[in-house]
Amino acid sequence: MNAPRSKRIDVDGWLILDKPQGITSTQAVSRVKRLFNAKKAGHAGTLDPLATGILPIAFGEATKTVPFVQDGKKAYLFTVSWGVETDSDDAEGSVVKTSEMRPERAAIQAIMDRFTGTIMQVPPSYSAIKVNGERAYDIARDGEKVELAAREITIDSLELMEFGPDHAVFEARCGKGTYVRAIARDMGRALGCLGHVTALRRTRVGPFEISDAVPLEALEAEGANPADFLLTVEAGLTELPCVVVDRNGAARLRRGQSLILRGRDAPFDGIAYAACGGVPIAFGQVEGGELNPSRVFNLPF
Repeated sequence: MNAPRSKRIDVDGWLILDKPQGITSTQAVSRVKRLFNAKKAGHAGTLDPLATGILPIAFGEATKTVPFVQDGKKAYLFTVSWGVETDSDDAEGSVVKTSEMRPERAAIQAIMDRFTGTIMQVPPSYSAIKVNGERAYDIARDGEKVELAAREITIDSLELMEFGPDHAVFEARCGKGTYVRAIARDMGRALGCLGHVTALRRTRVGPFEISDAVPLEALEAEGANPADFLLTVEAGLTELPCVVVDRNGAARLRRGQSLILRGRDAPFDGIAYAACGGVPIAFGQVEGGELNPSRVFNLPF
């Protein structure tokens, strides 16, 4: 007879996981959620099984801040192997084209400006983008051709970190919606030698850097206390302006009522969050010196 499962508990905060290679983001979240015995968890930005690095995991009230983290800037280190293009634009796909050509360092550097700034990018066929209600990767796995439209993305910087005879390592800093696999594919085509991603590591997501991340084996180690690595709910809001309010103002916002901001607390319009005693109370739109809460946090203050 199986022992009864322990009752799930309320956990609030962020855990910045250094995801290992070979598991999906969903599998990683499931393992971490089980370690915390948490009622509710979600992640900010999917990583492919091939990829490693930052996977921000939100628990409880922190899940309300996921959009702000997910929409933040990202950074990646990735390796492109030349001479092969695959149907998934990475090493997990099937080979569709090959080339004997290999680029010189100068040739790579000469095209890199084409891949910075605001550009148009066609996402990989194996992506989570929906086409007529279905995920593109599901359509592609069924053997059907996937036609995805080019989308506008922003790549803030692209640097050549390492050059080899048949590969190159790059660092990209970019905005939401950028596919590193597509950068590799398009660089390979521009160089005439083809290419695909063989290693990918995410080093930044929004306010979180790789130095914030904890490996899964450290969380699962005997005697480890996962709660020691938990960050606050507010950690997911640090890229937003903060308005400090008193307890009366906090109570008003918690009831879903707008709050007039006075003096130096009200010089801006846009999204902001309110805090009382270091505890986030709500976030919403500031307009005309008034904060209109769109979500409130159920945290003690």
